Amino acid sequence: MRCCRISLLVPVLLGLPALTLAQSPGSAPATQAQVAALQQAVQNAQMSGDNAWMLMSAALVLLMTGPGLALFYGGLVRRKNILGTMMQSFAMMGLVTILWALVGYSLAFGHGNAFIGGFEHVFLRGVGLGPSSYAPTIPEQTYMIYQLMFAIITPALITGAFAERMKFSAMAIFLSLWSLFVYSPMAHMVWGIGGLLNATGGHIPSLDFAGGTVVHVTSGVSALVTAIYLGKRIGYPKVPMPPHSMVFSFIGACLLWVGWFGFNAGSALSSGPLATSAFINTHFAAAAAALGWTIAEWIHNGKPTALGAISGAVAGLVAITPASGFVQPMSALLIGLIAGVFCSFMVFEVKSRLGYDDSLDAFGVHGAGGTFGALLTGVFAVSVINPAFGSDAAGKPLPTGGLDGHWGQLLNQATGVGVAWAISIVGTLVLLFIVDKLVGLRVSPEDEAAGLDLSQHNEEGYDFNS
Repeated sequence: MRCCRISLLVPVLLGLPALTLAQSPGSAPATQAQVAALQQAVQNAQMSGDNAWMLMSAALVLLMTGPGLALFYGGLVRRKNILGTMMQSFAMMGLVTILWALVGYSLAFGHGNAFIGGFEHVFLRGVGLGPSSYAPTIPEQTYMIYQLMFAIITPALITGAFAERMKFSAMAIFLSLWSLFVYSPMAHMVWGIGGLLNATGGHIPSLDFAGGTVVHVTSGVSALVTAIYLGKRIGYPKVPMPPHSMVFSFIGACLLWVGWFGFNAGSALSSGPLATSAFINTHFAAAAAALGWTIAEWIHNGKPTALGAISGAVAGLVAITPASGFVQPMSALLIGLIAGVFCSFMVFEVKSRLGYDDSLDAFGVHGAGGTFGALLTGVFAVSVINPAFGSDAAGKPLPTGGLDGHWGQLLNQATGVGVAWAISIVGTLVLLFIVDKLVGLRVSPEDEAAGLDLSQHNEEGYDFNS
């Protein structure tokens, strides 16, 4: 009787005609209409729930750039460069948004070829409030704005490598062009319909749930190329250049951790169980990586530091990004733990031995961590979490990664990483050369000594005389 009463309450709660009419003779037409109305109501409820989650996820990803990354990077530079550094992240929020609306979204997600999208969505033509082929339960405008937030933070990550020494004008031109000629093609190849590396239908199916190759490998490798091309900061490494505010960086790192839930769990493109899996994996990997980096630093330097702990957390978030929607929680813990140790080695040992000046370790964390995570995705991905490759004739999910017995996926992952490295190196070098010839890349020695705040913006982050 309890079940019957509940079933009679459902249509009342939904504001539909009572289904009790179905009990009377000759009511078949009415019953069919009511069932159709109920199905439509359920579909509308699902779309509303998914859309709410995706709009929230988009806001969380934007939170990662401003204030998250702006505070994280801003605290790590010297006091005279905090506003100049934060302005670089803020500039991406404005510039990339405009470029995305004009042509970027079309190049990334329009129908084109295996390497780049077409021009069907230029000026957001055809991007309306109906469902899209990428996400059938949310409006295409929601999908577009969500993907925009990825396009904003990716070039902003590169700014950590050339912090304290690039002209604001050069930065604006270089990263605007980079977003069109490096990011958009890579996003299309991995996530776009018909893309070369698309996991469902691509020639080389590469698994990247939330941007390990698209976001972190491209930005990290481009950061390394930019740091080498620009040369070292004046006085590096002989002159100490410690962070001027670890408090800012600590707050920024915590905001990145929280925002990353939108980054990874939002990439499920719905509010279902897959989002839950990605959410949990994201948190577990960050915690494990913070522990791994802290232990490695404790052994290396004799003391654990706040900078090491927050750097480790970010490294874990980076490494789990491509795998977040494909692996189980214990695998996420392992990926995070190893990533924390591995990225600390890249920062402590590799950077010092090779002598390049990656100011805020954009390559050591994002380039190395993204590469590492993308490869491990091919090992730990399992079909019980995400049957990305569909099912066989008997309806059994096809194996996804090495733990499923599909070790060939590791080669696909390596190929995807290789493509990301190649387009990042070549594209970045070409764009740096062009911008250098147009406006010059680096500030003068006098401006660098004065700091970016004064030399580029004629203001200071701190006024101790007022």
